[in-house]
Amino acid sequence: TGALPLTIELLPTGIERLDNSLLATSNLRRLAEPAPVDAFGLVARAGAEPAVLEEVLRAEGYWGGLVEIRLAGQPLGTPGLAEQLAASGAPVAVQIKVTPGPVYRLRQIGVRAAEPAEQEALAAIGPPPGLAAGDAARAGAVLDAEAGLIGALRMAGHPLAAVTARDVIVDHDAKIMDVAWTLSPGPRARFATPEVTGSGRVNPQLLARLAGRLDDRVFDPTAVERTRRDFLQLGVFDTVRARTGARLDEAGRLPVTFATTDRPRNAAGISLAYETNYGPTGRIYYERRNVFGNAERLRLEIEGSRLGLGTEDSNARIAANFRRPALFDGATTLVVDAQALRERLKAYDRDAVVLAATLEHPFADRWVLQAGPVLDFGRVGRDGQLDRSNLVGVLVGLRFDTTDSVLDPRSGIRASATVIPYTGFDGSDGFIRAVGTLRTYFDLRGDGGSVVALRGTLGSITGAERGVPLDKRFYSGGGGSVRGVSYQSIGPRDAQGRPEGGVSLAEASVELRQRLRGSFGMVAFLDAGTVGQH
Repeated sequence: TGALPLTIELLPTGIERLDNSLLATSNLRRLAEPAPVDAFGLVARAGAEPAVLEEVLRAEGYWGGLVEIRLAGQPLGTPGLAEQLAASGAPVAVQIKVTPGPVYRLRQIGVRAAEPAEQEALAAIGPPPGLAAGDAARAGAVLDAEAGLIGALRMAGHPLAAVTARDVIVDHDAKIMDVAWTLSPGPRARFATPEVTGSGRVNPQLLARLAGRLDDRVFDPTAVERTRRDFLQLGVFDTVRARTGARLDEAGRLPVTFATTDRPRNAAGISLAYETNYGPTGRIYYERRNVFGNAERLRLEIEGSRLGLGTEDSNARIAANFRRPALFDGATTLVVDAQALRERLKAYDRDAVVLAATLEHPFADRWVLQAGPVLDFGRVGRDGQLDRSNLVGVLVGLRFDTTDSVLDPRSGIRASATVIPYTGFDGSDGFIRAVGTLRTYFDLRGDGGSVVALRGTLGSITGAERGVPLDKRFYSGGGGSVRGVSYQSIGPRDAQGRPEGGVSLAEASVELRQRLRGSFGMVAFLDAGTVGQH
């Protein structure tokens, strides 16, 4: 027989949260269109539906709920129902009625050790998180509390912690539930010397130094994840998987292995864009990874912009960036930047070479400190009159990052602050340029479909009694700043209406990132900015 056409109705319970969960879970609704069935298949699928929906009821604390299903007005258990539906061949009205009943409550919540000697370890982690007597007896909350207990034991240094028993007693007369766990914390252990596998290109001594920070430390799952991220941040691995042993070694320590896969050593790319005001822009880059076998990375770039304005008014940049990670203690990175610039902007003209060498050192898990010298020498001015501007500075920066993704953050905070004291090569008066930016992200629905991103930036230049070179002043407007207005167009202007820049900056941005379907999305934003002379 062929597939039967269906109309499916799930009667509302009057409890919105529960109705949403039932609608999302019902197999009858979910499979009706992609997997149509004949009469016998429909009866079989409907017979499995109550067990599925009863799990939803228990998850919300309704342990005495009832699920009733009717097919073409007949109860599900009607003798010969499939044959009747097949003989009729008419569309089948499927009605699902859920009666949740009262919410059951938690009464007694207990945690005990499998062995008396392990009770002290349990006392140190406290009661099950998120549960209290009188709460709704939601199955999900009970499982979350169980996971929280094991997580707390692991955070306390017990890598082999396990649940040996979960006793759940539901009293339908009293509408209550008691739950008790029997836990085996296992021994408090230290890490064995980590093993790194999969990479045949990177210096084994460097990898051992990086992984060796775990050696003989008390077990801490966050330290494993932090080390895994450190391997990824070397930039030479496609994937890094961390695996801890299922048992301790002969010395009573926990084995840990980092399995790596190498990225291709060479990468190249090209990007093209078009600005309605200034014409085409192009960029070409080449990247060499693991240059000398110590996870070094060299990136070369050539960029041209505003090419539609002719040779005299176009911009060009040639840049090289070299990173050497895992220096000294295995955590410090040397970053060397070199740029040759030609800029022809409304605010100023500039020909310059900029060199910088900084050391970056992470600390306290989420923080990175950077410091190093900056050399900036060239000429800057207007109307073809370019004056020498030779500066030396010391960059001091601080970064903080709790976001969940480098490229597509949906939650967390990302902050940075940079201070550069500059002085002239000839010992002339200097100035201090400081910029700080704070970003934060909120996932409105929890699935990444709607994300609000907030940004605020403050900048200040102090000590500039004889003026600040045009290229070091603050400007606002354009991409990455205040979108929707021209680049550098916000702020003070000279007598000819050209941007003059300032010594103070304030910017703010609110952005809604809305995913539409698959890889497509849209962004709505509101930006604001101001530049001051004081």
